[in-house]
Amino acid sequence: MKETLVIILTLLLGLFVAMEIGMRSLFGFGNPLTYIADEQIGYLLAPNQRTRRYGHRIEINQYSMRSEAIEQTPPSSTLRVLLLGDSIANGGWWTDQDNTISSLIQGSLRATNVSNYQKIEVLNASANSWGPRNELAYLEKFGSFNAQVVVLLINTDDLFATAPTSLPVGRDRNYPDRKPPLALVEVLQNYVFKPQPIPELEAIHKEGGDRVGRNLEAIGKIQALTRQHNGQFLLVMTPLLREIGSPGSRDYEVKARQRLSEFTKTQQIAYIDFLPKFNTTKNPKTLYHDHIHLNLQGNQIVSEVIKQKLIDILKF
Repeated sequence: MKETLVIILTLLLGLFVAMEIGMRSLFGFGNPLTYIADEQIGYLLAPNQRTRRYGHRIEINQYSMRSEAIEQTPPSSTLRVLLLGDSIANGGWWTDQDNTISSLIQGSLRATNVSNYQKIEVLNASANSWGPRNELAYLEKFGSFNAQVVVLLINTDDLFATAPTSLPVGRDRNYPDRKPPLALVEVLQNYVFKPQPIPELEAIHKEGGDRVGRNLEAIGKIQALTRQHNGQFLLVMTPLLREIGSPGSRDYEVKARQRLSEFTKTQQIAYIDFLPKFNTTKNPKTLYHDHIHLNLQGNQIVSEVIKQKLIDILKF
């Protein structure tokens, strides 16, 4: 009886170890990206991280960018572009490092004969659910890293983004501030246990007044800071999947989009709106990972258009 119990316990232990190793090696559980709180920005990806999620490589550098380590000030022979954005720019766990929009632009620019530069870098300063006010705060804290062009990539929802907050850090399972002790613990937290609400976030989500106006103001300040650092500014917006085709954007989104368009003309902001281009796609679902995030095919289209615009701006 005692020997049988030992055998059973040994088998259970072996099964647990095999499951733990499998969840770590195959899916990357147990090693999620962690976040840090910031009073102005709200939150940042913790610097200097590397992991793999579902086989996709993710690297975060010393400035909380989804980019390899960089020098703060590049040599004069370097062309540097700074991409600011949310989860669309970041790519999330579903996008390998080489398939993010920034990496695709960088590779495409390097393949272009840009004889004036020995090195080309497209930096990716982004985090899930950032809005224009988070991105402005990042730029105010770190500067533009001497980028010749700053590209702000937003989506329609970002026009209604709320004020930066650090409340989710360490409390929302999508924004952990530490690694779990076991991969199994992360799986249970993410897929089994019901997430606990954060009551204080309700006040943030119910932010009243003219949200669109506040975010347009933040975009204007990003443009002004970019110019102060002798850079050029490009604004890019991608649509939600449901905006493509019929019935199209909702009334409040149409009004916000019109305000943005008028704002870019008044402020003389170079602007790319991907809604008209995506409307010409026969099957727009093939461009999306879900209702908002682009897949590799979508990233390729966006990165190619941005690259061409950068060439026009920089007059190669």
